[in-house]
Amino acid sequence: MDATTTVQFNPPGRLGDPEMTLATDPRADPRMVAAIEPLGLAGRTNPVPLTPESSLDDIRGLAALGEPGFEQLFDVLLEAVPAVEGVESRAEVVSGVDGNDISLYIHRPTGAAGPLPGILHIHGGGMVILSAAGAVYRRWRDSLAALDMVVVGVEFRNAAGALGCHPFPAALNDCTSALEWMHSHRDQLGVSRLVVSGESGGGNLTLATSLKARREGRLDRIDGVYAQCPYISGAYASPPPELASLHENDGYFIANDTMGYFVEAYDPGAANLTNPLAWPWHAPVDDLVGMPPHAISVNELDPLRDEGLDYFRKLLAAGVPAYSRTVNGTCHAGDLLLPGAMPEVYAASARDLATFAHGL
Repeated sequence: MDATTTVQFNPPGRLGDPEMTLATDPRADPRMVAAIEPLGLAGRTNPVPLTPESSLDDIRGLAALGEPGFEQLFDVLLEAVPAVEGVESRAEVVSGVDGNDISLYIHRPTGAAGPLPGILHIHGGGMVILSAAGAVYRRWRDSLAALDMVVVGVEFRNAAGALGCHPFPAALNDCTSALEWMHSHRDQLGVSRLVVSGESGGGNLTLATSLKARREGRLDRIDGVYAQCPYISGAYASPPPELASLHENDGYFIANDTMGYFVEAYDPGAANLTNPLAWPWHAPVDDLVGMPPHAISVNELDPLRDEGLDYFRKLLAAGVPAYSRTVNGTCHAGDLLLPGAMPEVYAASARDLATFAHGL
């Protein structure tokens, strides 16, 4: 290439082509596209039937209607995937700080004596829908337990759907209660190190639980934090330019309009829109000083990618031992939702979390 050659740069995703979809984006893993295209998920997301004038009841109603569809989708994605072997599980009900009952799902290697790393797992769904009892999360906990860990899933109160309607801080309080229970039962569980981990809305609650523990002088409960595709900015109704992926990947599996309405369900009236306990992206660097080791995993084709990476940079600025990883070619949580279509990618993400936990 000589000095007169002009190199043309085509911006990625929607920045370069407003009509681009997951099916046509050259970055997309073809195995992912082949798995989700028959389900109608590789094209443009349809606008939700809501407006900025829609009521909170309308938003909650739409979330409740959509929740069974997501659960059915996950069942379809898992139907041909064999069960994880060598794992046993049980449920336990504990009392939360608000006086409510919280179901915990405990998975461990069959016959393991311990002590083993413990994972407090917090499921996704934007803090608004879905359940820790769902098939995709049961399998993820089994997959982690098979890597010699004790995994506890928390059934927190959602802001809508079957487990709603409980706005902020109900979900955060339940995760805090689960952390306290798991920490106080380390010996009974056979847990050595304790890692808080979750994806999407669970990534939000993972980071918020850690921030709350720091504020309340309880960081000794947490030995490590592993957040996957965290949903943490709350800035989806008016995406800021510095979060380029909200523009670049909007409509790839998830969309800004839906996420904006979920923000309203979780935090009615946006009373906590800049509160880091509700939306951790807003945490100043000073709030992160002294935090335990963190890992932040994001997906290349996720609208949420850049808020996760931005949080990682804040951790580094605060002097926190941290690393990040980007799972290329995948949509939001694509590495966790497609164990059948992309077993190598799924296994790599499980291994990375296990390596993090075992290495603390």
